[in-house]
Amino acid sequence: MPTEQNIQSAYELAKARYADFGVDTGSALQALEKIAISLHCWQGDDASGYENPDGELTGGIAVTGNYPGKARTADQLRADLDLAYSLIPGTHRLNLHSIYWESDQKVPRNAILPEHFSGWVDWAKANHHGMDFNPTCFSHPMADDGFTLSSRDAGVRQFWIEHCIACRKIGDYFGRELGTPAVTNIWIPDGYKDTPADRTTPRRLLMEALDVILAEKLEHNLDAVEPKLFGIGSESYVTGSMEFYTAYALTRKVLLTLDSGHFHPTETIADKISSLMLFLDQMLLHVSRGVRWDSDHVVTYTEDLQAIAREVVRLDALERMHIGLDYFDASINRIAAWTIGSRNTLRALLNALLEPCQMLEDYEASGDFTSRLALQEEIKVLPANAVWDFYCLKQGVPVGMAFMDSIRDYEERVLSKR
Repeated sequence: MPTEQNIQSAYELAKARYADFGVDTGSALQALEKIAISLHCWQGDDASGYENPDGELTGGIAVTGNYPGKARTADQLRADLDLAYSLIPGTHRLNLHSIYWESDQKVPRNAILPEHFSGWVDWAKANHHGMDFNPTCFSHPMADDGFTLSSRDAGVRQFWIEHCIACRKIGDYFGRELGTPAVTNIWIPDGYKDTPADRTTPRRLLMEALDVILAEKLEHNLDAVEPKLFGIGSESYVTGSMEFYTAYALTRKVLLTLDSGHFHPTETIADKISSLMLFLDQMLLHVSRGVRWDSDHVVTYTEDLQAIAREVVRLDALERMHIGLDYFDASINRIAAWTIGSRNTLRALLNALLEPCQMLEDYEASGDFTSRLALQEEIKVLPANAVWDFYCLKQGVPVGMAFMDSIRDYEERVLSKR
């Protein structure tokens, strides 16, 4: 591991190099420090929750791998999260699914209450975390045919409407108690494996159901709707498509969620952001990594991730953009999965904050596309990592791969004994 003196020296050299391009590294670090990533609780226990921890996941949800040490209780999950947060620079949030309630009694999903999440709120208060929330519209008998809010069965629709209404109230409870609004994000698995005869009816039913769910205005809760291109069991038709939810978000004044793993493998959401943010006040990003058909791999430092970060920063939209992670990998240490994905997301945002945007825009506005291209290539190899190492040092978290020492120690002491 590099010494503190070497990290400081490298940073000073990087600071001077960036200054040559009119970039203030100190300002970039101040902006990065304000960014709160919402870590997804379901990475820690393979999306099991506590309703039926050993039950099979359905509704287009699949977790592969059986790495030892999976969290099996809320206390274990919180302890694992505590370690992950200690290895990630900055102060961050938690994104919780509704099946992570705590109760001595079995609770139907349409009857969950804020009191079932008081343990999570107490923990969040003690650790200065904001919290976000999600209805769990999958892995349930009332979703066995692949339809929830767009089901043709009125009883099924009503069950999920009641569940989503309850979730919004819990999100509002989180926001009120923690002093920062919760984003309650609705994703449903509804769709057909093969080509449908009627594409309109399920979407009309979904629109009507969402209107009922969102009818009550809640002061401390922000609502979001999340589209998907396809999923397991909905390869040919997804009720909640990009077009449907974009129109819905615009007309109902709610947040639109873009999940970077929910589109075609050759498609990036980066180019969508600038168009949508012209019309939407706020958005939610779920940062994931698609590999072929599967969308939920640990976030790595890809060109796609960097492109997403650049668009957010270039738009000066950091305060209008809610950023969370969304993946589940049980083939590797689950705490490492959180840590690696979070650090990569923050590193991409820092790299974007270090970009000489004004210089690039000036070249473009003047028609000097040659200089624009030359600068775009030059900044790819500027010493951003020296700035990142300095940020980690100042935030009191491990530099480089040193975070693995803490994870391996925890694995030996705690995970291996579960």
